[in-house]
Amino acid sequence: MKTLTLPEQTLINQNDEDEIDLRVYWQIFNKYRWQIFRLTFFIGLLAFLITLSMKPSYRFTTTLLIELEQAKVISIEEVYGINSSNQDYYQTQLGILKSRKLVEKIVKKLNLMAHPIFNVAPKNASWWHHWFPPDKATDEEKFNQIVDSVMEQLSISAERNSQLVKISFESHDAQLAADIPNTLANIYIESDLEARLEMTQKAAYWLTERVDGLRQKLRKSEQALQNYMERQNLVDVAGIKSVATKKVEETASNLMKADQQLTEAKNIYKQVQAIRGRSTTAFESIPAVLRQPLVQNLKKAELEAESKVSEISKRYKSKHPKMIAARAELKTARNNTAEQIQRVIEGITKEYEVAQANVNVLKLSMKRQEQDIQKINRKEYQLKVLEREVSVNQQLYDLFLTRFKETEASRDVQGLQSTIGRIVDLAVVRPFPYKPKKKLIVSISLVLGFLFATFLAFLIEYFDNTIKNAEDVEQKLESPFLGFLPKIKISKKNPLKAQWMFLLEPKSHFSESVRTIRTGVTLSCIDTPRKILVVTSSVAGEGKTTFAINQAFALGQVEKTLLIDADMRRPSIGKAFGLTAKAPGLSELVAGTRPLHECIHHLEKETGVDFIPSGVIPPNPLELLASKRFKKILTQLEEQDDYEHIIIDSAPTLFVSDALILAKQASGIIYVVKADVTPYQIILKNLNRLHELDTKILGIVLNQVDIKKLSKHYGNQYSYYGEQYQDYSQGYYS
Repeated sequence: MKTLTLPEQTLINQNDEDEIDLRVYWQIFNKYRWQIFRLTFFIGLLAFLITLSMKPSYRFTTTLLIELEQAKVISIEEVYGINSSNQDYYQTQLGILKSRKLVEKIVKKLNLMAHPIFNVAPKNASWWHHWFPPDKATDEEKFNQIVDSVMEQLSISAERNSQLVKISFESHDAQLAADIPNTLANIYIESDLEARLEMTQKAAYWLTERVDGLRQKLRKSEQALQNYMERQNLVDVAGIKSVATKKVEETASNLMKADQQLTEAKNIYKQVQAIRGRSTTAFESIPAVLRQPLVQNLKKAELEAESKVSEISKRYKSKHPKMIAARAELKTARNNTAEQIQRVIEGITKEYEVAQANVNVLKLSMKRQEQDIQKINRKEYQLKVLEREVSVNQQLYDLFLTRFKETEASRDVQGLQSTIGRIVDLAVVRPFPYKPKKKLIVSISLVLGFLFATFLAFLIEYFDNTIKNAEDVEQKLESPFLGFLPKIKISKKNPLKAQWMFLLEPKSHFSESVRTIRTGVTLSCIDTPRKILVVTSSVAGEGKTTFAINQAFALGQVEKTLLIDADMRRPSIGKAFGLTAKAPGLSELVAGTRPLHECIHHLEKETGVDFIPSGVIPPNPLELLASKRFKKILTQLEEQDDYEHIIIDSAPTLFVSDALILAKQASGIIYVVKADVTPYQIILKNLNRLHELDTKILGIVLNQVDIKKLSKHYGNQYSYYGEQYQDYSQGYYS
């Protein structure tokens, strides 16, 4: 059988862990179920006690409806330009509800400065405050602190898609938790009414002053108008101005037409002057020349002559009579066109001179008429200024007089205006606190406690690297499992009871387990009998000596057995059988100071066991066991027919090499492991060291197994089989 090293074994274990087996999880939970339940109950109880110590808080809510469109009898807000239909109106009202000014009114109205909840004296003051007391807060500072506290605990939220606002307050005082939101809603409505009333009063006062001032101003303007008309002898200024205006309009119209004609003539004249002195054909580029009908007709005749010359030239040569006639006709047409263009140019010059003369005459006439009408305009302007001032003063006076009357009337009908909001639901005091929610807290703590305890159990199991049962031996150690020894209670009065348990209580679970291991050892040696058996463990305290003694008793019932105490560092077999430390034993036998028969001690014949104690502890146990004389003694004992089995109790393998020396000379090794204590990595490391020596390991004995704990882990199957086996053994021995 191949022995796996620690890395290989770890890899196998990791591969096994990748496979999810729900039964494994159930077994782990079943193993720690009472610890999980106890921890869960403790967490739930702790949460319950904490909730009992918490001071209850009450939270009550007032529902307020904010009117977005107010039905107003008189729109006095127009004086200040307030528009309640503004899209930000609703958010503005929420901001007003949260304002510090309203909270200050609440504090004053409810007299919270005298309320007990805001006047709690500090408990358990430190020694520093005892010797150096803090400065006493002023009334203003205390007032501000209470306002801050109320604002912090006050909650105002708007319901979505509605005009409802929830006003909530949380406090340890139930009555206060209801009074504050109700008071805030009432103060908000009252403050709005007061603000509108104050605004109306201010508007009335302002309008009174304005009306008086406008009345006096209107009288002065009317008097100034009358005085001006009398001084200027004005009766019908509009009629005189109408006649003069018509003349000016006619002259202006004529001047505009003459000026337009002059501009057109001047543009054409400039074009003609620009190309004067060139050939006649250059004037053909002037649009005014080309627009002349006679020029157009002559130009058309010229084009026809050119076309005719071009057509004849395709059939006849230049000296042909028809060609000569066509050219003569073309020349005549061109001369006619040039003469007509020259006449047009002369006409353009004359038109320009006439147009300029007409404009000059009309300008002189227009200037004289303008001077006449300016005199009329000055009088009319001054008259209109005075009339306009009278009209404006009259309008302002009428407007403010109307508003003044409306304001006076609004004082009497103020109660007819709808409020900015109304209370839908008042906060009502109820005996049930808002928090703490004890049932919910305890329920959540139980659930979380259960999850935490379960997680902790799985975490403990995950980090638990000890050997607990046969499955761990086979999977983690890859070694045969010989059996387990149940954990037994040892009293202080009889500490050696465990080492004599096989003889003292032959029908116990412990004795049956020893017999089972004896059977396993016998069967493992059925083909090649193993006479020398070494019993060892990883560390001290795992019960190897107790097992070696009881196993010797079990083998002694069948065949003669010799028990040797080779643990030369902490010997205990001699003490277990009542010998002193000076009794001759293995050290004297190997040293040659005592013969073999003096070192072998005999028990009662019924036990079938003899033993060799360790003797005096030598200074060099390892050299003693590695000596040739010790090997010779073992060979001598093995060849004799006096003993069928020789059991050697060796020192632990972790820190010393005594067991490795003995393993080379032994027929087989029985490895004792203390359940739930020794990490399997240490065991596996020591087993690998033994395998490297090519020794025969018969198997693992799991010692001090808690049957009750194991039955919890495996669904009581160990407990059930143990009881059945006990009943069977009682019948066997009876």
